[in-house]
Amino acid sequence: MIQSANELYKRQEYDKAELAYDNILEKDHYNGTAKFNQANTYYRRSKKDDAIKAFDYLTSDGRPADLREKAFYNKGVVLTRQEKLEESIEAYKNSLRLNPTDTMARENLQKAMLALKKKQPPEKKEEKKKKNEEQKKQQQPQPKMNQKEAEQRLKTMEQKEKEVLQRMNSEKSKASNTVAKDW
Repeated sequence: MIQSANELYKRQEYDKAELAYDNILEKDHYNGTAKFNQANTYYRRSKKDDAIKAFDYLTSDGRPADLREKAFYNKGVVLTRQEKLEESIEAYKNSLRLNPTDTMARENLQKAMLALKKKQPPEKKEEKKKKNEEQKKQQQPQPKMNQKEAEQRLKTMEQKEKEVLQRMNSEKSKASNTVAKDW
């Protein structure tokens, strides 16, 4: 049954292939090959969210490592096409953890990382613009105070200065009143 479903897939009859994989999975829920091929069919039919769910199912523990590695890789491809770069990077990393020699996964990981870097600088430029605008606002002269406010502030500062001087003088007099004992 899998071979006939695969033939439909090869002939790009994805809707029929999907039905064939569904029939196989109704009889054998745990058939990893059928689930993997079904996920690929979902992707070809632009059912990317369904494809991701199917690949997630295949990446669970207990599945053969080679199947999990392929599922992580294909999940990374789907996520990259959806421009979910952070998630795709993680999928490629998981694929490489299972098979460090997979050059395609390594290349796609690098491409996704570069795409993410290219995507982030415009956001940084916007942040710089906002900071510059805030600095300009801070550098703008503060509104001038009127004559009464200035006189009031000046009186307050003079009063504080007098209090500080009085405290200092009283501390000096206390220090000079203490007689040092000559032992």
